[in-house]
Amino acid sequence: QLQLVESGGGSVRPGGSLRLSCAASGSTLDSYRIGWFRQAPGKEREGVSCITSTSTDYADSVKGRFTSSRDNAKNTVYLQMDNLGPDDTGVYYCAAGPKAYFNPTGKADPCYGMSYWGKGTLVNVTS
Repeated sequence: QLQLVESGGGSVRPGGSLRLSCAASGSTLDSYRIGWFRQAPGKEREGVSCITSTSTDYADSVKGRFTSSRDNAKNTVYLQMDNLGPDDTGVYYCAAGPKAYFNPTGKADPCYGMSYWGKGTLVNVTS
């Protein structure tokens, strides 16, 4: 079945950049919605970006600084993170879910119902 492995995390100075990768195996990522999530120390997990069949959405906190993309040939999804700040520190996860899904909540959430999760990669933005 689908497996996801994140990489590319590490320590970076404020204003710096990192590119995270999420390598998939067992299935092809182009069959799924793909989300990036993060969890800061002591905080709840939050959505960062979401790739669907028709669009890519970003959290307001990262819009304009982060870019999520997929490379179907490599079966890999990326998260390019620019102009990083301390608030971007946390464990970053990639996740995937079926393109067809039902969201029983009243909130628009294109990456609701992620079925597969990576184990995460640490990003530490510090001076």
